[in-house]
Amino acid sequence: MDMRSRPYRSVLYIPGSKDRALEKARSLPVDAIIFDLEDAVSVDEKPGARATLAEALGAGGYGARVRIVRINGLDTEWGHADAEAVTKMDCDAVLLPKVESAAQLDALAKITGDLPIWAMMETPRGMLNAAEIAAHPKLAGMVMGTNDLAKELQSRFRADRMPMLASLSLCLLAAKAEGLVIVDGVYNAFKDEDGLRAECTKGRDMGFDGKTLIHPAQVDIANTAFAPTSEEIDLARRQIAAFEEAMAEGQGVAVVDGKIVENLHVATAREILAKAEAIDAIEAG
Repeated sequence: MDMRSRPYRSVLYIPGSKDRALEKARSLPVDAIIFDLEDAVSVDEKPGARATLAEALGAGGYGARVRIVRINGLDTEWGHADAEAVTKMDCDAVLLPKVESAAQLDALAKITGDLPIWAMMETPRGMLNAAEIAAHPKLAGMVMGTNDLAKELQSRFRADRMPMLASLSLCLLAAKAEGLVIVDGVYNAFKDEDGLRAECTKGRDMGFDGKTLIHPAQVDIANTAFAPTSEEIDLARRQIAAFEEAMAEGQGVAVVDGKIVENLHVATAREILAKAEAIDAIEAG
């Protein structure tokens, strides 16, 4: 499936050490799962979590969900063993925390080989080096780590996320320039549905592909917010039809709802329809 049409609307963090959570994740309607060996696992549980997660992934049952394993940083006492363990796991990508340079990705790739890498973007230096990080040949996606970033920035929480705007924009630009997937940071107040919906809408408007989530209760809102709406699907179909008709008549542009439709609009329309079809296929499966 093409990366630009592959849905990443909901990306749920799951502790790699918890059998019950690993089992429940098999039935959740999420597009991707981050199996966490880092923040969600206590120091005492970290070595055992590798075996627990490897067994769960080996047993399968996660369907079309993208399986991403977040390891501890290579500068920690657990990182190298995590990276080596991931190479033997049935997963789709490895996620490295606190990425600040392409050199960190080089170091991980020496261990994980051809396994696609995702980068946690969660430090000021990572923001400033986002373009260099995104251009790494093994990188497939970026994840905004807004909690750690807020700590590093010493910023206050605001519903409009103004303190985060520069950081979010830098990473978005870098990811889009390289054709990478990029998903927004978590919304901590998992019982605040209106707040989550508003933040998802803003993230989608900015261009994020989806939202990282900390609780299953957040999944439906994220899935709805980051999916093409029925109005967008209808418009996309009409734009494609009108443009094809115009081309058949020797015209280079078409008009739909009083607005010019050119090649670039048709390309976007085809991506919208492809994503909608991919979502339908995942939900049907």
